[in-house]
Amino acid sequence: MIPGKKQKRILNAAALVLAAAFVFVADAAFGSFTLRIFNLCGIYIILALSLNLINGFTGLFSLGHSGFMALGAYVSALLTMSPAQKEMNFFMAPIIAPLANVHLPFIPALIAAGLAAGIVGFLIGAPVLRLRDDYLAIATLGFSEIIRVVITNLQPVTNGALGLKGLPRYSTTHMIWAVAFLSVAFILALINSAFGRSCRAVRDNEIAAQAMGINVARVKIISFTIASFMAGVGGSLLGHLMSTIDPKMFTFSLTYNILLIVVLGGIGSVSGSVIAAVIITISMEALRFLDGPLNLIFVQTQGLPGLRMVVFSMLLLLVVIYRQQGLMGKKEFSWDMITNPSLTPGLKRIFAGRGSGKTGGRADRDSADGGAGRGGAD
Repeated sequence: MIPGKKQKRILNAAALVLAAAFVFVADAAFGSFTLRIFNLCGIYIILALSLNLINGFTGLFSLGHSGFMALGAYVSALLTMSPAQKEMNFFMAPIIAPLANVHLPFIPALIAAGLAAGIVGFLIGAPVLRLRDDYLAIATLGFSEIIRVVITNLQPVTNGALGLKGLPRYSTTHMIWAVAFLSVAFILALINSAFGRSCRAVRDNEIAAQAMGINVARVKIISFTIASFMAGVGGSLLGHLMSTIDPKMFTFSLTYNILLIVVLGGIGSVSGSVIAAVIITISMEALRFLDGPLNLIFVQTQGLPGLRMVVFSMLLLLVVIYRQQGLMGKKEFSWDMITNPSLTPGLKRIFAGRGSGKTGGRADRDSADGGAGRGGAD
């Protein structure tokens, strides 16, 4: 039975209530380590959605996410740390006077972190988004490294390579997952709006979109700015979860991890980004035992650091080979997939392929194109 609109609204509301209840139960029942992994899943959901907005829905190949995360983390940290904490951290060189006594609550600091990253994203995007494909990726990666190098050398503001320690632990389970839920709702509303349709049009065919009257440059800059804002928020939450930040946290490998989530989940799928963020975050920790001593009955190892990443890379390689479109492709989760699985495109093709004659799936299409011989062979 296929649920109607009213039933789908009820199911959506029930799923949202269950998800919120699970967050509250997890916060009370999980241990400290498990809870940290659970919270990292929420942060990576925010970051994956923001990168998917650029790479998946607008069709821009950006590799500068870690730089915007660094901006958000440092802005939020400098605004929330007390004057006493700043004095303890800046022992090599004193912090500049305007920041020495600034102390804001976390919510305004979180918004300020996103705004700072969004403004820098807008300033970078205006000239850089004229590039395409590999050139755009190289340019955004270069700007990300420039941001990291500036943070490393701006001792009176960021404390340089020493980083900032003792950040207040404002990134609670409720805070992280509230932002994650809001991010999912915002991205879903955005991509289903007129602007979202413009983004997909630019992704599919930029020339055709421009011919239809879409301001391609404006669409690119707005999506890049929104994604930068979300990356700044994610960086702020990550910094206050770890309670310490330094420039080495925000290298290209961090962007690579987020890009991995987007590709594995499906470029252009919100559901895929959410599912892949949870799977990859948990898998990275579940395989950590491979780095330590192993007793494989016939073979014993004293510990092979990096073996976890080798095995994880092999698993991802298998997924990429046999599921190139990712877990969800460009599809989104719907209740129809559960109540009527035959409606999903993959199963639909299988069912159609079992028929013959006019219902013979591919043979039917081939005969329509004049390829009756090839269709009959199939």
